[in-house]
Amino acid sequence: MTLISNRSTFCGKNDDFKYGLYSIVFSTVFVLGLITNMAAMYIFFCSLKLRNETTTYMMNLVVSDLLFVFTLPLRVFYFINRAWPFGDVLCKISVALFYTNMYGSIFFLTCISMDRFLAIVYPLSSRSIRTKGKAKLVCLGVWVLVLACSLPTGFLLKNSSENNTINKSCLENFSSKQWKDDLSKIVVFIVTVGFLIPLLLNVLCSVMVLRTLCQPRTLTRGGQLNKTKILRMIVVHLLIFCVCFIPYNINLIFYALVRTKALDNCLAESVVRTIYPIALCLAVTNCCFDPIVYYFTSETFQNSIRRKSQLNRNYDNRFSETLQFEHSSFHNSLRALRSKVFHNESTV
Repeated sequence: MTLISNRSTFCGKNDDFKYGLYSIVFSTVFVLGLITNMAAMYIFFCSLKLRNETTTYMMNLVVSDLLFVFTLPLRVFYFINRAWPFGDVLCKISVALFYTNMYGSIFFLTCISMDRFLAIVYPLSSRSIRTKGKAKLVCLGVWVLVLACSLPTGFLLKNSSENNTINKSCLENFSSKQWKDDLSKIVVFIVTVGFLIPLLLNVLCSVMVLRTLCQPRTLTRGGQLNKTKILRMIVVHLLIFCVCFIPYNINLIFYALVRTKALDNCLAESVVRTIYPIALCLAVTNCCFDPIVYYFTSETFQNSIRRKSQLNRNYDNRFSETLQFEHSSFHNSLRALRSKVFHNESTV
């Protein structure tokens, strides 16, 4: 997939286990990611009445996740059949959307983290900065930056075929020349700008927020800050980075070193090739974890879910009461009918 290529014969390595792993993980992510993100989209776009700058970032994160989730069936088909019949354009788009989702998710999560940092550390002076209009401009900038990085990566990919038959490969076929000429530079740029800098910003924002929470006079408009809730939000954000993004991006750096022969070692290549599918599967699961961020970060999101749950409970209660009333009415009518019949029989 993505930036991996078929070079196993050089070191006698076999990474065919990845096809079964990808098929299982990607199928699971497709089902869970589609359900959770469609539910989140419904809440954000149809049910949520109060929107702010945080929900603006989240809505863009939902769109980023869904764009990638919709490509997963094509990937699962490829990994099961090991053939790509969908054409070069869809192959390139699929690769580009993978990087759009990964680094788009990183940037939007960073925006949410920085927005929380401004709201807690500088609650008064940041009011002019934390507006929906400026949040929309930030999101537009994120999309431009992410697409500018991911589209060239996807469209550098060239399909290969076995003996010029229809068994074309996709998602795993960058040549050594492409790595040396273009991809190594792209990897350095996207890992630095799309991963290392956002990771540093997330850690710094989290540290500053925790420092502020340790101050005894830290107050909000509603009183004492809910430190447990904010701590939970920070932990969720950092866990997503640690589980989904750090393994893949670190492994990607080493893979670039192996492919450009800056690290020319067969054992190193074997380790990198073995870790890559696992790290990639972890990266893909961010589509399923992002809805957790929506719940723990946005009170409006939580309140919307609670309102929906309350409405459903009220509906169930009314429905149950209606059934009980109808059941009671039926029995009363039945008793009245029996009494009438017995009365008529007695008079006869």
